[in-house]
Amino acid sequence: MAFLARLGAAMIAAGYPIGMVRRALSSAADGYGVSQEMLILPNYIQLGGGGEHPDGTTMRVESAEKNLRFDQTFPLAVLVEQAERGQVSPEDGLAELDRIDAMRPRFSAWAFVVGYILQSAAFALILQPNVIALLAAVTFGSGVGLLGLFARRSEPLTQLLPVVAAFLVALSSFVLGRLLNLGEGSLRALAPALVMFLPGTAITLAVIELSGRDVIAGSARLIAGGIRLAQLAFGILIAAQVVGLSTDELSVASVDRFGPWSPWLGVALYAVGLFLYHGPPTRFMGWMLLILFVSYTGQVLANAGLGSYASGFGGGLALTVCALLVAHRPDTPPAATLLLPGFWLLVPGSLGFIGVTELVAGSSGGAVAVTLISMISIALGIQAGLLLWEAFRQLRTRSRRILNP
Repeated sequence: MAFLARLGAAMIAAGYPIGMVRRALSSAADGYGVSQEMLILPNYIQLGGGGEHPDGTTMRVESAEKNLRFDQTFPLAVLVEQAERGQVSPEDGLAELDRIDAMRPRFSAWAFVVGYILQSAAFALILQPNVIALLAAVTFGSGVGLLGLFARRSEPLTQLLPVVAAFLVALSSFVLGRLLNLGEGSLRALAPALVMFLPGTAITLAVIELSGRDVIAGSARLIAGGIRLAQLAFGILIAAQVVGLSTDELSVASVDRFGPWSPWLGVALYAVGLFLYHGPPTRFMGWMLLILFVSYTGQVLANAGLGSYASGFGGGLALTVCALLVAHRPDTPPAATLLLPGFWLLVPGSLGFIGVTELVAGSSGGAVAVTLISMISIALGIQAGLLLWEAFRQLRTRSRRILNP
């Protein structure tokens, strides 16, 4: 029971959807012969039942004190699969969880900062492909990366960092824009440098959990994501007031000076940035490139064929199907670790960040609606991908039974 409670808390800390945590723990509990009664929230897990006491009411409670790093999710995913199949003893499982908790980052601090700079540059190529935006992403991204490195030493600083970083990036951008006569302030030029704080994954998971009837968990994630967006918008709008920038001077228009090749280069650059920033196993790099390019291709094709609102659906569908197909092959990373880079690339958080800023600035009354639609679109694409995969598995099973009666 103690092992399953800690395993569930680790899965929560790694960003697993609540439904996936519940299914994994239920399967493992059945194999270990313990109760499947459980209560799972985004930072808390309670397992009850069992036979260790005469009244049979053993209870274990664990909480996710801090998020796991991306590189820690790889051994965790292997442990989850072993637990589901009953291939690891509780004692060995607890020892492996201790080892995962004690893992140190693969790369040094410089790789963290360089990786963040490359991610910022990549999103500049995707969101605002021009020289000024690219230079701004590299310059401001280096500053935010250093701030993030410094803030990791203190939890209070980590909580304040989104507002502080948004304010400093926006203030620097607006002041330089006026001094150099660069025209209106572009919110798209600010988004790449603030990519660390965009809650795209959290809000997309919230939509998935809400549609899966995990109302408490989904609502908690949605509120947390909304607060993060509000923090970013607050920092930018305070900077705009300090500079004296009017709402008419804030723009979300995309200016493409590089051509259609720039977003694809941005996707490749983003993969390199993720590799340095998170330090996953080297063998994962090729699969990550595949996942990112497939996800972005699905997004582009859906946008061209069905319109911008459906672009997230296409990206989520392509991401999920590709991740499940890859994970089904031998000696490949688990699906849970393959999905995360695609989540980050689809970046519904960046759309929400721009939308909330627009709304507060008074330039678009429908900004929140557009933001929610984009996140729902991605979540529906992911769910559609899961349904297609399940249908494929059932069809394959029936075909084998027919061919091999």
